[in-house]
Amino acid sequence: MKRLSPILWGLVAAYAVVTFVITVFPGAIPTPILIPILVFVPLAFALLHGARRYGWAGVLVFLAVCLVVSNILENLSILTGFPFGHYYYTGNIGPKLFLVPILIGPAYFGTGYLAWVLGTVLVGDVRSRGSAVTTFAVPFIASFLMVAWDLAMDPANSTVRHNWIWQQGGGYFGVPLTNYLGWSFTVYVFFQLFALYLHFRRPTSEVEMQDLSTSYFAQATVLYAVIGLGAVLVYVVGVPHTSVTDAAGVVWQRTSIAEGLATVAVYTMLFATALSAVRLVQGSVAVTSAPRVVAPAPTSSEVLQPHTARG
Repeated sequence: MKRLSPILWGLVAAYAVVTFVITVFPGAIPTPILIPILVFVPLAFALLHGARRYGWAGVLVFLAVCLVVSNILENLSILTGFPFGHYYYTGNIGPKLFLVPILIGPAYFGTGYLAWVLGTVLVGDVRSRGSAVTTFAVPFIASFLMVAWDLAMDPANSTVRHNWIWQQGGGYFGVPLTNYLGWSFTVYVFFQLFALYLHFRRPTSEVEMQDLSTSYFAQATVLYAVIGLGAVLVYVVGVPHTSVTDAAGVVWQRTSIAEGLATVAVYTMLFATALSAVRLVQGSVAVTSAPRVVAPAPTSSEVLQPHTARG
């Protein structure tokens, strides 16, 4: 499985290159091709990266739970307004499963997996018969990391690109607060279900006892950062000085939207990346400085446990 490392870093690099190209050279990649690329690169990364840590059975459970929960709650919200609010998808993202584009579920999974990994870096590993606190804390923290992504991208995709429409608009560049509350609820549900699966599943020494390097966790951390940097790059490169109108008739300046999303990305996604990077460096130092004659160096999963858990 260590042979996967160059592939995973290659996927990170590919996503960064695509993000740079579409920002600096708008229209260079046609939208029908671009959207699947932006969805399937994180999807492929999550599957391969997750299989290394949880085994194929584990990561496929994560995928299935994510797809089912997100599709049910998105369709429910389009029909009733719960939990996200009242909105609908246009035809820009491709064919739909019921009322929701098929690509939405994989998009949840790709970035959701990255948020999950950062959550385990910051809080601790969710293990079979492990700490109950960690089993519930990781989904809680990961849900914030996931919503941070939506904060940095929703207004651009809805108010500007009209990939979906908020029927009553909203105070955050045309997006309502209910959207983010709905995201918090939805992603927490599938994160928590996966955490419970890990907690109660039968231990498998082949998967759970393996030593995962700092580089392994850095791969997911860097990809999460690259996604956040995309919003910053849009602002740096600049957007047309034009206005857009949301469904409620409120006029927004595109330059203001770009600046707002860049600001949010820096102080949410990139802040979380910085915290995770510090945690990983601390873990590396703990491993390299451990006296070899006294005790064997801890595994990466042990290093990633909260300091209070070490006694």
